[in-house]
Amino acid sequence: MDNQPSHRALPAPGEPVLPIVNWGGLRTLYVKEVRRFFKVQLQTIWAPAITTLMFLVIFSVALGRGDRMVMGTSFANFIAPGLIMMGMMQNAFANSSFSLLVGKIQGTIVDYLMPPLSTAELLSAMIAAAMTRAALVGGAVWLAMLLWPGVNVVPRHIWAVLWFGVMGSALLSFLGILTSIWAEKFDHAAAVTNFVIQPLSLLSGTFYSVDALHGVFRAISHANPFFYIISGFRYGFLGTADSPIAVGAILLLAVNCALAALCYAVLARGWRLKA
Repeated sequence: MDNQPSHRALPAPGEPVLPIVNWGGLRTLYVKEVRRFFKVQLQTIWAPAITTLMFLVIFSVALGRGDRMVMGTSFANFIAPGLIMMGMMQNAFANSSFSLLVGKIQGTIVDYLMPPLSTAELLSAMIAAAMTRAALVGGAVWLAMLLWPGVNVVPRHIWAVLWFGVMGSALLSFLGILTSIWAEKFDHAAAVTNFVIQPLSLLSGTFYSVDALHGVFRAISHANPFFYIISGFRYGFLGTADSPIAVGAILLLAVNCALAALCYAVLARGWRLKA
């Protein structure tokens, strides 16, 4: 019997030694991104949640008097799901639009580009972290609204809540990645937030039913992808919607696939990231 110790053959020069997916590296980057925003959770989670609740208070008091009904439910119940989704989307964008941008400004972008992570792994970790922040903000707002008098946010179709919540958070996360790659300073990212994200969010039917709009404005609203996110998410709570749910679900999946491919191509090329 051979008692000689067995030695594993060393890989040939240039032969990769990491598995197909570097799960350890992907997990490490994800945890790093989550810890980054969680260290300042008062600013990144609780402040946005409180701001969203203030929208509910202001609009329900100002416009919800007289037992105003929208789509067969009270005005407070109508706007509550949209406010939850709007908070999730805005915070998903805020998180994903920060990491690469601050790395470029501070000169630490190499921390993202040098580790043994593929483009898909790098993108997946940052998108997952942004969606985690969106879920935490949405969960905080939802729990607060559960205790809010006169507001019913008990889901009727949990699949719609999950699907449109994930699709909406992912869409804004991808847009945030593209913004952080394109932007060269914080003013550029703020411009996208103020002139693109905020208008599309406020004009998405969060505070009104698109069915009540004039034909031209209704057609414009249907061209806004945020409208399908809000409407589908609201359907999960109310059971009614002002958009075709199946069309919205498929459309958002297609848009997210296109944005994922675009983010992957830009990251792989290193546009505005590599000198």
